[in-house]
Amino acid sequence: MSSPALLHPEIETTAPEAVAAIQERLWRGQWDYVRSHSVFYRRKLGRAVDGAVTLEALRELPLTDKEEVRASQEALPPYGDYVACALERVVRIHRTSGTTGRSLNIAFSQKDIDVVTRLGGRAMFCAGARPGLRIVHCLNYQLWTGGVTDHMIIEASGATAVPFGVGSTRKLLETIPELGITGIHCTPSYPALLEKVLREELGREPRSLGLRLGLFGGEAGLDNRAFRDRLEQTWGFKVRNANFGLSEIMSIIGGQCEHTSDLHYHARDGVFVELLDPASGERLPIREGTTGELVCTHLVKECQPLVRYRARDVLTVTDTGPCACGRAGWRFRVSGRTDDMFNVRGVNVFPTSVQRVVTDSDDLASGHFRIALAGPGPYDRIAIRVEARDGMPPERWPEAAAELARRIRTAIGASAEVTMLPFEALPRTEGKTRLVEKEPS
Repeated sequence: MSSPALLHPEIETTAPEAVAAIQERLWRGQWDYVRSHSVFYRRKLGRAVDGAVTLEALRELPLTDKEEVRASQEALPPYGDYVACALERVVRIHRTSGTTGRSLNIAFSQKDIDVVTRLGGRAMFCAGARPGLRIVHCLNYQLWTGGVTDHMIIEASGATAVPFGVGSTRKLLETIPELGITGIHCTPSYPALLEKVLREELGREPRSLGLRLGLFGGEAGLDNRAFRDRLEQTWGFKVRNANFGLSEIMSIIGGQCEHTSDLHYHARDGVFVELLDPASGERLPIREGTTGELVCTHLVKECQPLVRYRARDVLTVTDTGPCACGRAGWRFRVSGRTDDMFNVRGVNVFPTSVQRVVTDSDDLASGHFRIALAGPGPYDRIAIRVEARDGMPPERWPEAAAELARRIRTAIGASAEVTMLPFEALPRTEGKTRLVEKEPS
């Protein structure tokens, strides 16, 4: 018998109006729990914790910022005073990757693990992880939630998880055919390193490994059609954006199905989402075309519940109607992060916007680049180092740099100073690739 199309049809096919009632019921219990058990929120919210607060009225409460919870943990290590359960209920500790500051410690109870795994399994199944597939898991197992937790999420989808982690790239390439592995879960920049090792050390083409599914997350750029097409043509597998999430909220809350390159929102029964106008801070309606900053409130979380937490991701809602896959939730794309954004002569620039231009310019560039920012800004221009495409002679680099600068200016509205580099001059990484290098002023 074939696998069902949905892992949790009882919630995935539920219309938004009915989901709203489920969310309100879950929130009533969660709010009572938070105001009774969280020292952080009793202190932060004052008298507001004494009364009932509906999800509609949630907008009246102040936002919670990562710096606040980081300060809470520094004052009361390791969990902070927003830990809301007895310490003996903590069964696992993770840390955030620390790409935007000092890492946060994430405490999980068994209840939290069950929720995170269930919601993540739903997203992974949506992206194509199914019973019978053997998926090698190549994210860092050292403290990051992407390791152990996402391993469990792959298992929750019904697929077979092969726990490899990062490092030993040649051994990984030997293991894939030995174990008959049919899928890989990793960052989208990792295949470039695999291609290099295959070519230089094993003399093989990526398609020879027989991978059928590439599940990716942890980095931006997967909504870029040219980048996805290149991966699919090179590897012969289907590319799925399977892993959008935040360690302090849920490991995975968004993932793609086979019918769209946008992300389904999968955590409707775990996390209440607001989209806020970046300028005014006002709540925006979740409807097609809305762009706003993601703010998350836990509907079910035991150890470290968060209320109106600023995720710093900027999302654009692409559809709210039923999808051809049968799911009834809304879909979105990630435009960038407010803490990655920088200003060039009055123009706000997301690194992902630059990435889109460079990736689309495969006639000139390999797709790999780095932005250099000196000092706090604002900046006169985007200083960017870009790898030339394979085989481009150095005498063509000045022409290519000028053309790339023109394309960036046309697409983004900001001037760029482009320095061309030889093909494969920039390192290929196993983990997250940082597109911006900050230099001292």
